Amino acid sequence: MARWERTAGPPHGGGLRLFGSELAVLFRRWRTWALLAALAAVPVLIGLAVRFSPGRPPSGRGPAFLDQVTNNGLFVGVVAMIVSVPLFFPLTVGVVAGDTIAGEAGLGTLRYLLVAPTGRLRLLLVKYAGAAVFCAAAALTVVLSGAVTGLVLFPLGPATLLSGDTVDAGAAFGRLLLMAGYVTVSLLGLSAVGLFLSTLTTVPVGAMAATVVLAVTAQILDSLDQLAWLHPWLFSHYWLDLGDLLRSPISWASFGDNAVLQLGYTVVFFGLAWARFASKDVLP
Repeated sequence: MARWERTAGPPHGGGLRLFGSELAVLFRRWRTWALLAALAAVPVLIGLAVRFSPGRPPSGRGPAFLDQVTNNGLFVGVVAMIVSVPLFFPLTVGVVAGDTIAGEAGLGTLRYLLVAPTGRLRLLLVKYAGAAVFCAAAALTVVLSGAVTGLVLFPLGPATLLSGDTVDAGAAFGRLLLMAGYVTVSLLGLSAVGLFLSTLTTVPVGAMAATVVLAVTAQILDSLDQLAWLHPWLFSHYWLDLGDLLRSPISWASFGDNAVLQLGYTVVFFGLAWARFASKDVLP
């Protein structure tokens, strides 16, 4: 058989089995749990720092909503989400997305996946879907860790939103879950970039590092007023607009704009990944 001849399509249901296997492998790795544990530690450290500081955090200094933590423990999760978005989320997602294809190639298991009746496009879809699930798991980890930390260290009660309205603790936690959804959507474009970079090399560390560097670079460019024309096109442009979910009524404009932008990055970079992977020589 020619080296580039397509393998037979997978049997019915093979895609779901492959996806289940991908998730099982991903969440059996100690590295994955170490990344999630590091994210879970962020709200814990924030909560402990505020709880045992000599005075209340001054208003207008430090991360947004930090001065609200002592009044309502649910704001520990809000502060942790805002702190994690610029670096911690891109770092962990970059590690997972950069390893998707390069990790298999480096271990020599990629050729066996393709010898099986899987298909390259299906494998790419499964790898991207696995990275997307990790994005959701990362965001939920910070939210749940923040909620538990706030419950243990601070009082819970009605939360005052940016619009000045007050909602009860249950509704406030619902806003936190919406923020987790916002962050998950925000990271989908970066995951597609990492997937593409992962098809370019057999060294996963290189793809991981390049993904994280691009995330940091995009945020630096987004902070330069001289490049205002470029800002709406950067995948990180709407990352910190998750505060719009703390208004009443909720402002969905940034959520929609962010989703469209991430969809565009996903389509473009998944297409590039497919173009590269479809002609990649991985078989002996």
